[in-house]
Amino acid sequence: MTKSYTTVLTIAGSDGTGGAGIQADLKTFAALGCYGLSVITAVTSQNTTGVKDVLLIDPASILSQCRVIAEDIGIDAVKIGMLGNAETIRAIAVFLRELAGKPPVILDTVLGSSGGHALLQENAIPLMVKELFPLATVVTPNLPETAVLTGMKKPPETRESIEEAAAALLETGTASVLVKGGHKAGNECSDCLAFNGGFFWFSSGRIKTGNTHGTGCTLSSAIAAFMAKGMTTDAAVEQAKAYLTEALAAGAAWRLGHGNGPLHHCYRYWGMGSG
Repeated sequence: MTKSYTTVLTIAGSDGTGGAGIQADLKTFAALGCYGLSVITAVTSQNTTGVKDVLLIDPASILSQCRVIAEDIGIDAVKIGMLGNAETIRAIAVFLRELAGKPPVILDTVLGSSGGHALLQENAIPLMVKELFPLATVVTPNLPETAVLTGMKKPPETRESIEEAAAALLETGTASVLVKGGHKAGNECSDCLAFNGGFFWFSSGRIKTGNTHGTGCTLSSAIAAFMAKGMTTDAAVEQAKAYLTEALAAGAAWRLGHGNGPLHHCYRYWGMGSG
């Protein structure tokens, strides 16, 4: 009997180190039993010490990549990462509006690299909120991104201020918001999911590791994979956070490059301690 793949399309930038971006997304999809499809929005020159240069792909090419895949292959979920500029945002919005089946869309609000390199032009941020947030099933900003998106002077720190910020982002028209708490100090990482009239908190112990490159990409991709399989938003977030925590723990024992290394996306299949 012929089987059908569960498919997830990632629309994001390329990271040659394999720790983040398109490469991390595809690893995550595969590790979680999904077939990954990809559309590249940008090619970055980067290593574990930071982003050195960015080449943005022409928006017409981005839209063409999307359309050609969709006209041939059914898409069960979409993950969106690095966008780069306003023209790319408009192209992706056009695609999402015409996409058959209206699968869940997980939007990772990539504004810049951890080293401070801008990955979305500042004047394009309001357009992303206006055009893509209403089309998203889940939006996944971290605390610094939440501050930028809500106009706060500094990232929210208390449970109450994080919930207030998440509620404010819900007003943009997105179906749900996951404010990621990994940037907050402490022994726990707590993420706040706002949707369906309430707030749901997901907490895990902080993993002591210098290998955290690609955590945001990986979490949003894992959510997309679980939602592609039919999970509800809250269940997908819970399972995605568990996968991320395990991948961070597994990656702590490994070394790649001289800077911030990646987590171990394929830890379930390599066998811990083997090369």
